[in-house]
Amino acid sequence: GAVVKADDNVEKTEDEEKEDRAAQSLLNKLIRSNLVDTTNQVEVLQRDPTSPLYSVKSFEELHLKPQLLQGVYAMGFNRPSKIQENALPMMLAEPPQNLIAQSQSGTGKTAAFVLAMLSRVEPGNKYPQCLCLSPTYELALQTGKVIEQMGKFYPELKLAYAVRGNKLERGQKISEQIVIGTPGTVLDWCSKLKFIDPKKIKVFVLDEADVMIATQGHQDQSIRIQRMLPRDCQMLLFSATFEDSVWKFAQKVVPDPNIIKLKREEETLDTIKQYYVLCNNRDEKFQALCNIYGAITIAQAMIFCHTRKTAGWLAAELSKEGHQVALLSGEMMVEQRAAVIERFREGKEKVLVTTNVCARGIDVEQVSVVINFDLPVDKDGNPDNETYLHRIGRTGRFGKRGLAINMVDSKHSMNILNRIQEHFNKKINKLDTDDLDEIEKITN
Repeated sequence: GAVVKADDNVEKTEDEEKEDRAAQSLLNKLIRSNLVDTTNQVEVLQRDPTSPLYSVKSFEELHLKPQLLQGVYAMGFNRPSKIQENALPMMLAEPPQNLIAQSQSGTGKTAAFVLAMLSRVEPGNKYPQCLCLSPTYELALQTGKVIEQMGKFYPELKLAYAVRGNKLERGQKISEQIVIGTPGTVLDWCSKLKFIDPKKIKVFVLDEADVMIATQGHQDQSIRIQRMLPRDCQMLLFSATFEDSVWKFAQKVVPDPNIIKLKREEETLDTIKQYYVLCNNRDEKFQALCNIYGAITIAQAMIFCHTRKTAGWLAAELSKEGHQVALLSGEMMVEQRAAVIERFREGKEKVLVTTNVCARGIDVEQVSVVINFDLPVDKDGNPDNETYLHRIGRTGRFGKRGLAINMVDSKHSMNILNRIQEHFNKKINKLDTDDLDEIEKITN
């Protein structure tokens, strides 16, 4: 595959890049105990602007089969989430409509498309009718869990996993109505091995399309599968991001779609005080961090580093000084990362040292301080404003006051900081000793 620059100044293959994104997605699923209440506005673009646009405020309005409604409530959903309010009426409409939807993890999209699949199945027909593609085996299992939970009062519905290692006898036909799997195996089952008759598929779901196309082969395999499906098959595609590459891919596999997009989140920096500290090198940055440490650890803090190496070094140095810190790093297994976040959430460690890669989508209410040990830059060394907003947006959430401290160690990083200030049109003040009292007030 092509090579992408990584956060460690080592070259990363696309497969590793995909693993990061897939791991991230799995991590979000493991640490989410409930749905995220997103403040994002949902923008709906209808294929047919003249048809009425429905959104629902309760699951009853969807006229689901009673055993599915029971499944929904048993999963703890009391009312539809933002994305579900708009997406479900479209997904369940007659005749079926295609959909491209953007949704972050934790917004209830898996439950939404699972509901669409379960609603379309004829349980009496013992052959695959719904097909769901996931980028990795682990993500396929997570979606499978949702199908099993939601369908638990619908025992005649069966699920098969089309994943590597699930060996079936040649010539065997599958009797399960729903198949979930990874693109390569699903393609084999449809074409080479003929376990699935693609012409009988009613619903085709492509989940996590952005993670999917980070792997070269997956994109082609998905398109080949889609081409075998009947014209009236309902196509549903989901992606957390809509970069151009994802968008082009979505339009190839989903004809005449309705589109649900999240409007760009207007995160406000008004509740967050921002400072910077001038240093000459990494060791001075560490010293400065130790000097303000007392003031910041009253509440919880996240410290962002540019590379795994720096994060590892910093966590070790802080531990040597006797500070209780947690480290979140890319080489950890997803389950290990989930355990670290859980400990941090419970307050067992007050400080979490991490890289960007690991910190996407982590919401810990108690975080009131974010420290940029390294300022966020993109692969060309320009300020990464979106990541800056994303990082410092970990604090000042839920209406509380927050604090961001930026470590500046060169003319270059001062230039980056100045460009970030210009971008957000917000002044970032130099941190003085007098400010430490102010900081203690904020963090208390």
